[in-house]
Amino acid sequence: MTDTQTLENAGRRVEYAVEGDGPVGLVLIPDAGLDSAALAVVGHYLAEEAGFHVVRVGTAKDASPAERAEDVLAVIDRVGLEHTWIGGHASGGTVARVFAAAHVDRVNGLLLLGVEETDVALAPTIPVLIVQGTDDESTPPENGERLQSTAPERASIKTISGAGHLFPMTHPIATAVIIEEYLDWD
Repeated sequence: MTDTQTLENAGRRVEYAVEGDGPVGLVLIPDAGLDSAALAVVGHYLAEEAGFHVVRVGTAKDASPAERAEDVLAVIDRVGLEHTWIGGHASGGTVARVFAAAHVDRVNGLLLLGVEETDVALAPTIPVLIVQGTDDESTPPENGERLQSTAPERASIKTISGAGHLFPMTHPIATAVIIEEYLDWD
């Protein structure tokens, strides 16, 4: 795996890790309270096996989604990503949605791993992949289905059978393969 780096943004310590140098950029944000290593296996697979340029960003758990999105912006500016896919697990996905709405010109699409129930709308026009664990009680599949119904022409849902809330950690290869297959056309 790769070394974790840090930066300061608005007084918050932001950790991140960068892997791969492929043409497709992908930013991954873990659920609040988890560090960037929570999505390390998914990110490593996508960097090594799929050839993506992956940036994992762990943001302050006590920061608001908007503050966390600004932390993500500081990281991608530092690493030089002009355009990227952005996604996250649970509250990390909410941060990705906030980021996409604020910086739609920098986002190629959204990857949401376990959708939180929130009032954050999807940014217009960009494609969305929703991945849900069928046994996720914290971010149940119904959340993803409701969100997908708001943009059925551009939002797709994939499920991982028998997976609970921490499916990106308990089923990392299955999660990564779904992302790889979806982004293969980008």
